[in-house]
Amino acid sequence: MLLLAVSIIGCLSIGSAGLSFGDVWGILLHQLPGMPDAEANWSSGEIAVVTQVRLSRVILDVLVGASLALAGAGFQGVLRNPLADPYTLGVASGSSVGAALIIFMGWQMVLGIWTVPLVAFSTGIVTLMAVIWLSRSKGVMQIETVILSGVIIQSFLGAFVSLLVSMSEGVVNQILFWIMGSLALRSWEHVYMVLPFLCVAFPILLFHGQALNLFTLGERHAANLGVRVERTKLAVLIVSTLLTAAAVSVSGVIGFVGLVVPHVIRLLVGPDYRLIIPLSAMGGGVFMLWADTLARTALGAKELPLGVVTALVGAPIFAYLLHRRMKVEGGGRE
Repeated sequence: MLLLAVSIIGCLSIGSAGLSFGDVWGILLHQLPGMPDAEANWSSGEIAVVTQVRLSRVILDVLVGASLALAGAGFQGVLRNPLADPYTLGVASGSSVGAALIIFMGWQMVLGIWTVPLVAFSTGIVTLMAVIWLSRSKGVMQIETVILSGVIIQSFLGAFVSLLVSMSEGVVNQILFWIMGSLALRSWEHVYMVLPFLCVAFPILLFHGQALNLFTLGERHAANLGVRVERTKLAVLIVSTLLTAAAVSVSGVIGFVGLVVPHVIRLLVGPDYRLIIPLSAMGGGVFMLWADTLARTALGAKELPLGVVTALVGAPIFAYLLHRRMKVEGGGRE
């Protein structure tokens, strides 16, 4: 929690607008009730940069990072696979199809800034329904069938997105930029879109933390210990997918967060999902904050795709921690 608070303070203070640390926090403090008018010391443009652009983006970083990391923890727990991530069931590909199709048709402003997020969210949920329908047999979802169904649908929809990219001419850069992920030009409206899903999903996943611990023993043992296996699997999969769809709908496809963060937390604190779930939410927020700050400041005025930065930064960290863990375990066995 302390690391998350320090990260929020640091990332709010960093930007290309030329505002100092004192300016940024002076503007924010003057927005509090009872404080004098901030425009006496700063221009309206500087106030807008801090309150409308930078603050909303930092909060959205935390929400998107927490959502993807929580979804990753949920998928890894219920699928009993540490390599599972929020895109295992093809939700990212489903959301990408909706967004790419809307951009390709030139309809991205039919409903204003909400058009692409709403369509991406809807197609992501439809993808989840298709995966569940394919994987159910006699009312039971087999883990292997769920993963296989997700891989099949993800491959098909990914090919459809590639087809749209190859057919598009004037909007190909828009589609590719969305697929690579970015939080540029996002506002408070996008914050309000993700926040309700995170507020509902977090306590549900935390409630199922002990059941996910028992899942490591196998579904039969978990059932013998009182876990309602099918209901738990369905609840965790749906909640994790809703989090993924909500995050992807506003940020585009940002990989590696849902894979790396829960795995790193597991390496640090152990396999207890009652710890992994809340720490993954905070860790995802911290990771996304610094990755997005690097994306928007590394090249000055030109912004890097966020998905590229998360992979470039996350992969070496993940490899180092995994190597250190294997080295420690190898030394212990010797």
